[in-house]
Amino acid sequence: MDIDPTQPWGLAIDYAGRATLTESGHTIHVNVSDTSLSSIVGPDSISGTYSPVNVTAQFTETGEGGAVLRGTGRVTIMPVGTDPVVPDPTAVQRAVAEALTDFATDAAAYVALCAQWQPDDDAEDGDGTTPGPGTAPDPNTGADPETAADTAAETGTATEADAGTSTSTSTSTDGDPAMV
Repeated sequence: MDIDPTQPWGLAIDYAGRATLTESGHTIHVNVSDTSLSSIVGPDSISGTYSPVNVTAQFTETGEGGAVLRGTGRVTIMPVGTDPVVPDPTAVQRAVAEALTDFATDAAAYVALCAQWQPDDDAEDGDGTTPGPGTAPDPNTGADPETAADTAAETGTATEADAGTSTSTSTSTDGDPAMV
């Protein structure tokens, strides 16, 4: 990112502290704002110091099917003593660099997630899901455990383990009947 030496923050920002950069075909949104809760820029009435200023940058890229990957970066500039924050022309550049690093990290995580995805059917629509626990075929019989339990329940041949029933006894030494 090239810094504009004629601008206090290194790029032209609007009255609300926003700017949009377009470089190498990508759009980056930048926001410069103080962290105070007041709309008036001035020292805090209790501490007597000005609020820090946050410079944030967000980089997004839209892919197939409306998937959006984002990268965000933030640089906080602290005031020196009781003076207000002085514009730092490199702050936007550092926030953009953090956003691009965050984007690369998120993209790598997305690629790793996609590599682990294994559809459960041969459908071309990509709507498959990874089989959940307990849905793999029984290695001894090759039968699906859920289907075997359903068939056994329908025919009345389910064992206690297949039907999911159990017996338990609860004992309480508390004499309060509401707690029993």
